[in-house]
Amino acid sequence: MRTPPSIRCRSNRCRCDRWRHWRRGCWCAGTRCRTIANCGQGSRAVEFDTVIHGGTIVTASERYAGDIGITDGRICAVAERLAGGTRRIDAGGRLVMPGGIEAHAHIAQESASGIMTADGYLSGSISAAFGGNSSFIPFAAQHRGQSIDDVIATYDARARPSVIDYSWHLIVSDPTEEVLHDQLPRAFARGITSLKVFTTYDLLNIGDAGMLDILSVARDHGALTMVHAENHAMVAWMNGELGARGLTAPKYHALSRPELAEEEAINRAITLAQLSGAPLFVVHVSTAGGAARVQRARGEGGQVFAETCPQYLALTRDDLDRPGMEGAKFICSPPLRDAATQDALWRHVQTGTFDSVSSDHAPYRFDGTGKLMHGQGAPYPKIANGMPGIAARLPWLFSEGVVKGRLRLEDFVALTSTNAARIFGAAKKGRITPGMDADIAIWNPEAVRKVTLADQHDNMDFTPFEGMELTGVPEIVMTRGEVIVAHGTLHGKEGQGRFFARAPMGRTGRPGMPVKEVELMRAGAGQ
Repeated sequence: MRTPPSIRCRSNRCRCDRWRHWRRGCWCAGTRCRTIANCGQGSRAVEFDTVIHGGTIVTASERYAGDIGITDGRICAVAERLAGGTRRIDAGGRLVMPGGIEAHAHIAQESASGIMTADGYLSGSISAAFGGNSSFIPFAAQHRGQSIDDVIATYDARARPSVIDYSWHLIVSDPTEEVLHDQLPRAFARGITSLKVFTTYDLLNIGDAGMLDILSVARDHGALTMVHAENHAMVAWMNGELGARGLTAPKYHALSRPELAEEEAINRAITLAQLSGAPLFVVHVSTAGGAARVQRARGEGGQVFAETCPQYLALTRDDLDRPGMEGAKFICSPPLRDAATQDALWRHVQTGTFDSVSSDHAPYRFDGTGKLMHGQGAPYPKIANGMPGIAARLPWLFSEGVVKGRLRLEDFVALTSTNAARIFGAAKKGRITPGMDADIAIWNPEAVRKVTLADQHDNMDFTPFEGMELTGVPEIVMTRGEVIVAHGTLHGKEGQGRFFARAPMGRTGRPGMPVKEVELMRAGAGQ
């Protein structure tokens, strides 16, 4: 555990408006952060709106005992001890970490077949906050024939009730020339700097040529392309084979989307990204082979990022084989796998293949508005894909990862907040350091509770994590210095969250995987 250093101030007066340095244990930044009256004679705190004191601060790289001073929604000082503050929050020795950033969630979103998720931005953001998240980046989905401008306008209106800060990843299913060269650049300029494409589903699959076009446009504008990778033809063939044999109960969903389908599509997506010279983020990796392909690309210098999800670490295909239609609750795509795959995925979490562990919160109720829209006994291809999990993601990963010794606390912070902020350009989030948004979660690492539907605070009628006993609870969650949740009570107000623009993606850190023919082409064209 590190203690902030105490060193002599460089000057006789405390001037924090132009530069940052440690002053007798206080790291200051910003014109209002004038916590030291006389650096040679100790400190006197002034002008803090809030001071969090008596906690163990945990970041993605270190942990230490310290206090945090907050002013105007920003972290203004981090110190061994801070006095003053209009409001003082006693952390009581608990863990003080960056609030979670949920970077994969479906909120107030219609599926391609017209099913609306059960959670809008009010219930979805409340559920996220109770789960330890200070912000989230759900999807804004374009369906065939829609303009990107109209999609953004729609989600602007839908997101206004949020109690935590938000941004969006676009989903692009109709990459027309106007979308590619006019509408997407406009979205990128607004700070919506990531988009998702699909290699499967009839109404979403854009094909290899469409993906190359999108990768190229995203590359030119510093945006990041995300991909749902499953081989469409393989899945369609398996559906036909299973249907011909009358094997359509929920449990057969797991067989219909074989591991090979994901592994092939991940390999193809990485290869297309390599050809175009664009970065790529592979979402919800569920197979050992898919994770290994990501790992290999990263080892070769590729700008390839990836995530997995708690459901692939916590549940198996056996959960689809529950009595009656209960297995429908566990239908998601890619599907749940087996215990051996769970072990392999955990190894990839531990060794750095995955940059984040995200929920893929897809809340479809177990009734006629969601999972059972096509009736009781519907064949598995007619059952809505997806499971809720935005409130369970962090407590589950803390309990199964940190408490059981699979992860360090620093790894937990990186996987749930800091890496998402870095990769998706949330420059003011995901870290506890002066100048950052005061998005903070205070955790009780010893509290134990069983997962219940009521504790999820969403608009669902089930949770796939029901009854699991977890250790570690986020007790206080803050967004920009305002308490959203404290000790099981909601304090955030409807509409309190704000849209945050995100920066273009930096191209440093990984050299990429050059394609010699492309390099020769560009050299010949003088590029």
